[in-house]
Amino acid sequence: MINIVNLYPLAKPFLFQLDAEKAHDITLKSLKWAEKLGALNVYPKPPVCAPRQIMGITFPNSVGLAAGLDKNGAVIDGIAKLGFGFIEIGTVTPRAQPGNAKPRLFRVKEAQGIINRFGFNNLGVDNLVENVKTAQYKGVLGINIGKNFDTPIENATDDYLIGMRKVYAYASYITVNISSPNTKNLRALQEKEALSSLLANLKLEQIKLAQQHGKYVPITLKIAPDLTQDQVTEIADLLMQHQIDGVIATNTTLSRDAIKGMQNSEETGGLSGTPVRNQSTIVIQQLSNQLQGALPIIGVGGILSGADAVEKVASGASLIQIYSGLIYKGPELVHDICKILR
Repeated sequence: MINIVNLYPLAKPFLFQLDAEKAHDITLKSLKWAEKLGALNVYPKPPVCAPRQIMGITFPNSVGLAAGLDKNGAVIDGIAKLGFGFIEIGTVTPRAQPGNAKPRLFRVKEAQGIINRFGFNNLGVDNLVENVKTAQYKGVLGINIGKNFDTPIENATDDYLIGMRKVYAYASYITVNISSPNTKNLRALQEKEALSSLLANLKLEQIKLAQQHGKYVPITLKIAPDLTQDQVTEIADLLMQHQIDGVIATNTTLSRDAIKGMQNSEETGGLSGTPVRNQSTIVIQQLSNQLQGALPIIGVGGILSGADAVEKVASGASLIQIYSGLIYKGPELVHDICKILR
């Protein structure tokens, strides 16, 4: 049997000839079938890494999958075979929604970047919960929640509370996504008054749900890289004030400074991959300086090598997540990072 670690480099040239979203769908379907057929069982075990105790959770290793790859939790068992210390699924919304019109996913190959304007396309939280319930995976599972595109921004808290209630029993931690640039006005929730109100409501609900379910599920907040230092400081202070358990830095960027003149650089949407690396790292540093260890930072954005992961950890991240790096480098990246972070 061919070792699965060798398959992606062989498949990548073919996949990169296809429309980016079609390649994404084919990859997920292939991963699901490979897992069902047992082809992933020959994947090399990840190197021994020191487990990390963060937010009261033991993470087998520090390398996680960022939200966005498996929005509906449909391929959890396949992803689990790739060596990740934790998996984050979603973003999921209370109701199913198609997302933005296609095409909505673009490669910026010259810069190892990706632009997406998916717009939280997903089959709804009930579908995700059913997928989680049928998955065999028993590791650390984050569930990323968002608001529906047609929910008025002033009612956004209601959507997050619905999502939180529905996934609470099945999540190791819950991520609140207020930083996608592809849902109108969503990033307005990062502003001080709106964020303080949202966090207060989420914390109250977390306390109720912890009593109801007999377990405490941490909440993390995912923020944008396109923030001023004052905004980062303000967000850090609110996270501490409301006793939020962690912060994920960062989501995709609206900036095109790093890809000017390149193919697809004018496409609208959030830019990820190498072009967001520096912005993400700066935000992590700023958060770390303000938080002073009060809560952990999960670093994500432009991690395409072990050295990139080390940079994030040196800047203050306790754990890291990858997504675009997986597309450009393949699943071997998980092992490369594990080796250097152990």
